Amino acid sequence: MMRIACLMFLLLGAFGVSAQGIEWLDRQENYQAGLGQNTRIPIRIRNTSDRAQTFIIRKAAADLGTNQKGYFCLGDECYDPMIDQVTKKLEPGEVVSNLVFVVETGLSATSNSFRFEAFPKGSPTMGLEHNFLLSIEEKHAKAFVFQSREIIIHDVYPNPVTDHQAYLNYKLNDDAIKAKVVIHNILGSPVGDYELPSSETRVKIQAEELSSGVYFYTVYLDNVGVLTRKLVVRK
Repeated sequence: MMRIACLMFLLLGAFGVSAQGIEWLDRQENYQAGLGQNTRIPIRIRNTSDRAQTFIIRKAAADLGTNQKGYFCLGDECYDPMIDQVTKKLEPGEVVSNLVFVVETGLSATSNSFRFEAFPKGSPTMGLEHNFLLSIEEKHAKAFVFQSREIIIHDVYPNPVTDHQAYLNYKLNDDAIKAKVVIHNILGSPVGDYELPSSETRVKIQAEELSSGVYFYTVYLDNVGVLTRKLVVRK
């Protein structure tokens, strides 16, 4: 009995050491999105050990509908939806800061649940798990569309834009974070760039020089895109 107890102690100790070697940042549990949007879910993990490690970030479960897609993007490179994991080597203290999981929400109001795992390569039982829910609604302009410990973001209004400007409400909780919103046309070219200082809670988006059409706005935290949504201009 004593031998079994000692073995269990050692196993639990090994798991604890491994769990302390990885930290999952920004563990937001609920996201909101609209119909026909591309929602970017940031995935940020930190190597808290004292040595370089290679980590696997895996999509363990996703209940996407038939008209939806979900895929990883690492920086500017996006992977096929059939690829359910990415590999990243991190130095001690390094954070994965440019990995997102993109959900193409489709055209039906629904809720999707997801489960992701992050663990050292070769040790799938020695990692962390993160579960979150994505609610897709037809109208939710008054609700926040992204929330983390650093920032709360509401949708741009009015949308469609029919006048010379639109507004985006936000609250930046960390003065050290550099936040901005960038407007792109359908070809991906930037047509507007706005800083989001922590001393303010609303930014005005100038639209008088934008032609009628479809645009996209992306919110960046320390140059990492955390949210991309559609912006329609009608004049």
